[in-house]
Amino acid sequence: QVQLVESGGGSAQPGGSLRLACVVSERTVDHWDIGWFREFPSTKTESLSCIGTRTNVSYYEDSVKGRFTISSDNAKDTVYLQMNSLKPEDTARYYCATARPQCSPTWYAGYLGRGTQVTVSS
Repeated sequence: QVQLVESGGGSAQPGGSLRLACVVSERTVDHWDIGWFREFPSTKTESLSCIGTRTNVSYYEDSVKGRFTISSDNAKDTVYLQMNSLKPEDTARYYCATARPQCSPTWYAGYLGRGTQVTVSS
């Protein structure tokens, strides 16, 4: 079973930046497309971005396009989500997941990690 572990969450001020990391187990990161989604305190979820780690194809939800950047370091079995220009409404728990069936605007989460909390406030 694939395991994913997120890190890099925390607190940031509006306009600030955070970089989330997702380590994928068993050196399989290049076998899976990986995506990020978030869960708001209301329990609503929103997919954010995904990347084809073999193809380098990427996709972004409109709400984060231009602010968030997804990247993959296959040598480190890690996918990153660089988050800039953070807003209070970005406050949520962030999860990485295998993107099924592949990275596309209609991807959905397969295996997922436990998430990392991001709080944006002044």
